[in-house]
Amino acid sequence: MALSPTNDAALLQEVDEAVRKDQLDTIMQRYGRWIIGGVLAALLAFAGYLFWGHRQEAARGEQAEELIAAFEKLGTNQPRAATTELQKLAAEGNPAYRAVAQMQEANIKAQTGDLKAAAALMAKVAADTKLDQSLRDLALIRQTAFEYDTLKPEAVIARLKPMVDAKDPASSWFASAAELSATAHYQLGQFDQAGALYGRIAKSPGVAKSLQSRSVQMAGMLGVDAVADKAAESAGAEQKAAASAAGDQKGSAAPKAAAAGKAEEAK
Repeated sequence: MALSPTNDAALLQEVDEAVRKDQLDTIMQRYGRWIIGGVLAALLAFAGYLFWGHRQEAARGEQAEELIAAFEKLGTNQPRAATTELQKLAAEGNPAYRAVAQMQEANIKAQTGDLKAAAALMAKVAADTKLDQSLRDLALIRQTAFEYDTLKPEAVIARLKPMVDAKDPASSWFASAAELSATAHYQLGQFDQAGALYGRIAKSPGVAKSLQSRSVQMAGMLGVDAVADKAAESAGAEQKAAASAAGDQKGSAAPKAAAAGKAEEAK
């Protein structure tokens, strides 16, 4: 007696399941230990990653507390105790906290007159490739300021040239780098270059008022009328704003005139 199509399908399914089970048993007999070992290793690695992340987060919290403690000691006139805290943080902290600690320790050294040690600490930060470029640039400017009296003007100009010439985007520290470079140009008798740099500083947005005022005075002394340049820029900006406002008013007046005309026609 022939089997019905339904019975044929059921039989084929049973045979297929039996074959698959036999294949799975064979795989587990041959590779079961390796598979289980791999799964356990993956689980251990994942657990280790979670633990490492937790420890990193906890360490950052501890380092922040240590940095705050060091600043508090500075605030209470305890530079030695603060230096000890900062040196510990510089030795154990992540790159960002290490850099902040080293820069603050450099400032303490500079305040005590040890400019050589201060410059050396800033040089470490400037050379740290793990840090953001903006922080490294700031450290290089501070290093140059501490070493300025021992450097040749040409060395100052060459060192800060990348920051002075940077465009799209400009360096975050352009104004500070440009002032040091302008001073170096002035010492070399390159008054045109110095005046041009002072003029650029005076016209730069977001510059501290003290630096801007100083730059305007130096630029004027060197024949660059930074005040007139800024006045022209301000007048141009005001004219542009006025034209934009007039255009808005004209644009809004047109629909009102059209509406009034339609009302007259309706009457």
